[in-house]
Amino acid sequence: MSTWFTYILECRDGSYYVGITNDLRARVAEHNAGDGAAWTRMRRPVRLRFAQLYPDKSSARKREIEIKHWRREKKEMRFLSSLNIVSGSAPPTETILGQ
Repeated sequence: MSTWFTYILECRDGSYYVGITNDLRARVAEHNAGDGAAWTRMRRPVRLRFAQLYPDKSSARKREIEIKHWRREKKEMRFLSSLNIVSGSAPPTETILGQ
């Protein structure tokens, strides 16, 4: 069983992108290289704002679908959540898992 993440990226234009992955660092790098989703490809660079661990892909996907239906303000509240594994005080290029 592998660990999965649900994550929220903030795009250059201020929009948010929600996704899942089992390799958070690699996926954020893909988005910033233009190899991620079409939404983020035209809105680079992106910044990781929120990530939460899940025990399996199914759980992460369910949460992704739920978050995608949230209003902007509710997504922003997640950034301050104790469930967020992203360090809020690090520079944008160093926010992944507090690195």
